[in-house]
Amino acid sequence: MSQTRNLSGDAVARLSSPRPAAISHTGRWAALEPIHTPSHCAELFAVGHEGKAGQAIWDYLPYGPFGDEAAFQTWFTACKASTDPLYFAIRDLESGRLAGMMSYLSIEPDHRSIEIGHIWFAPFLQKTRAATEVIFLSLRHAFDDLDYRRMEWKCNALNEGSRGAALRFGFQHEGIFYRHRIIDGHNRDTAWYSITDEEWPAVRAGFEAWLDAGNFNEAGQQKERLADLIARERG
Repeated sequence: MSQTRNLSGDAVARLSSPRPAAISHTGRWAALEPIHTPSHCAELFAVGHEGKAGQAIWDYLPYGPFGDEAAFQTWFTACKASTDPLYFAIRDLESGRLAGMMSYLSIEPDHRSIEIGHIWFAPFLQKTRAATEVIFLSLRHAFDDLDYRRMEWKCNALNEGSRGAALRFGFQHEGIFYRHRIIDGHNRDTAWYSITDEEWPAVRAGFEAWLDAGNFNEAGQQKERLADLIARERG
């Protein structure tokens, strides 16, 4: 059940939040690392271009796949210099391998609004506990540590995988921005989703219950779905 959102003009006591910094965030299965380590570039290029599944990672991103490591390095160097988006490399702690990237972007400290995006997971990370924990670490830092009021998720409206993921992670659909972008000569309509600070405690509890070791059997299969756990917490 979706929560009713407060649309009133109530006063907001705190008027700004800190900007996210390039620091590491470590969970049980995954970690986010600032992209300053020299080895990040080569490792990320490799895991992001493994076979057809690796090439498909880039289908709905406005860049990639890259023809060679040199082209990837040019793009990656620009990512390193950027503060909005602020990029992180994802490390799968079980294997020790780098496994993708994510970023904070559309960072508005004065309005305490922020987005996670530019997310891509290597094929071996997809649909794992580590992949879900990446999103949890991102949300928890923004809401609990930095005190943001709003987390956004935006994606190509044709990207059914990303739209389904947003709902699974507890985001609520806000609408479609039609004819929003032109990407590689094609129209892109953009689907918008968000979680607000009022909704976060229930979403956080759902994530924590899902990530708990007791939610998985000996084969590593989930006992309860994340979306169901979040819905239960929302009441």
